[in-house]
Amino acid sequence: MRRVDEAIRQVIGDVVAKDMKDPRVGFVTVTDVRTSPDLSHARVYVSVLGERGQPSDSAQREASLEGLRSAHGFLQGRVASELRLKRTPALEFSYDDTTDRAMRVEEILDEIGPS
Repeated sequence: MRRVDEAIRQVIGDVVAKDMKDPRVGFVTVTDVRTSPDLSHARVYVSVLGERGQPSDSAQREASLEGLRSAHGFLQGRVASELRLKRTPALEFSYDDTTDRAMRVEEILDEIGPS
């Protein structure tokens, strides 16, 4: 399953970076994919960066997720054509806040300063 998850992550990441034309989709990175054992569903986790590498605001995140959801058929078709799985999972997009939390920890460490 890990190989399938990684292959799906790679395909979607490449398509989002190179082939998507939707202006709502900002600087999106596919961070992880979790596929159900029967390959019926795949939850795709994405992070969204804001202006100049800062954390995104909720409007940017929601716009990017809406753009990805509207491109669901296009993305699922690309996964089907490139991976040739027995069953192509239905894609579900979720926001991954790990990057935001890491940036916040870095801010706090900078505020504390060297010890």
